[in-house]
Amino acid sequence: MSAIAQATVRSAGPDYRHEVTTGTHTLVADEPKHAGGEDAGPAPYDLVLAGLGACTAITLRMYAARKEWQLGEVTVELTLHKDRDGNATIDRTLRCSAPLSDEQWERLLDIAGKTPVTRSLQAGMPIATTRAG
Repeated sequence: MSAIAQATVRSAGPDYRHEVTTGTHTLVADEPKHAGGEDAGPAPYDLVLAGLGACTAITLRMYAARKEWQLGEVTVELTLHKDRDGNATIDRTLRCSAPLSDEQWERLLDIAGKTPVTRSLQAGMPIATTRAG
């Protein structure tokens, strides 16, 4: 396997505030105030949804460019739900400002279900955790 992404997360206090570095980008992750954080940045599940939404929008743009379809502004709205047993589901709604046929929408919905991040989340991924030497 080859690495396709890398991130480093470091404490940047107070409390749950952390600095996330990935590539040349830095952002802040935190918990909302009601969960004991300072709300200085997105919470971890917000970041998961952001990654899924970005992958969806980018993949749809790539597909549309190959088909020479005009999508206009693409919006991906996502909501994560968890039940009392900890089972999670994500609702994803797509919008394009350009007029599209039913056939185009059917294809875009199919493509959204096959994006790399969608497939990874649906399949689950092993996570190996080790202690630094």
